Amino acid sequence: MKRETLRKLVHIVFHAIAKIEFIGGENIPAKGGIILATNHMSRLDIPLLFLIPSRPDITALVTDKYQSYPFFRWFTQTAEGIWIDRTKADFAAFRLAAEVIQAGKALGIAPEGTRSTTASLLEAKAGTALLAVRTNTPVVPVAIAGTENAVSQFKRLRRPHIVTRFGVPIPPPALTRENREAALQRYTDEIMCQMAAMLPPSYRGFYADHPRLKEILGIEPNRG
Repeated sequence: MKRETLRKLVHIVFHAIAKIEFIGGENIPAKGGIILATNHMSRLDIPLLFLIPSRPDITALVTDKYQSYPFFRWFTQTAEGIWIDRTKADFAAFRLAAEVIQAGKALGIAPEGTRSTTASLLEAKAGTALLAVRTNTPVVPVAIAGTENAVSQFKRLRRPHIVTRFGVPIPPPALTRENREAALQRYTDEIMCQMAAMLPPSYRGFYADHPRLKEILGIEPNRG
């Protein structure tokens, strides 16, 4: 099966079994390399990004543990996904991801590095920030709500409502030897807090009390 055929099939299936809503799609550049950083609660999250109308060229980093599942292996390979070994610093996957971005395509990535089983944000790793800096590419924060219980709703013959919100692209910071680690951490926090601000409060998890999130939401700090 060709990639475009798969995309059309996914579109038909998703819209038949769920109410899919995209908000803020205008924040995604119509062309050129871009990173879409999303929260990750379900195996449906990455296929969902495949439906973004403005970027049919999107691909994604996918954990290589799914290679042992025939369907997910076939889907990822057909969608031209990039396998990544989450147990180590996978430089080969990092290089392939950079090549995709520099070729002017969109890349989906989950900064948390693994799927959350609590439907709330986990602490993110710095890999997404580093990839953005190395390729000089902005990151669009993506907030998905509704996939965490979609499968159970399917089984009860219910049609889940899945909402995906896209934030404004965040340009990468300039790094120096002296500020490298701190700058990567601030950039990672910015991506995740912008993501958290687009999610319902119960989804915010690790970032629920982060000062930057409160600043984005306009919450006055508690001065005791």
